[in-house]
Amino acid sequence: MASTADTFFVIIPLVDAARTLRDSRRRAGLTQRALASRSGIPQPAIARIERGTVVPRVDTLDRLLAGCGEQLGTERRPGLGIDRTAIRTLLRLTPAQRLRLATREGRNLERLEQAASS
Repeated sequence: MASTADTFFVIIPLVDAARTLRDSRRRAGLTQRALASRSGIPQPAIARIERGTVVPRVDTLDRLLAGCGEQLGTERRPGLGIDRTAIRTLLRLTPAQRLRLATREGRNLERLEQAASS
């Protein structure tokens, strides 16, 4: 089972914390200093996060977003758990090779439909 630290490590790289925080702060019409006052996070730390110099912990980012009147949320990621080996293999093909493969597979599907209907 993943520890809390592992969870933070997995979640944060998927989020552009710098852009998320900067955009949220600007939407709220706040300066870094005003956000620091609301959130209790020092302004220099906010500046480092917005520059991308540091990656905040999830609870720190959540606190800062709360100061902007927003919150972190989760979404289901489409394709999670899908074996992407076949996709990568197809992407290595040229467009002409993919077209020939699709044509061949289309013919195979037609044969399968004919066999199923007879």
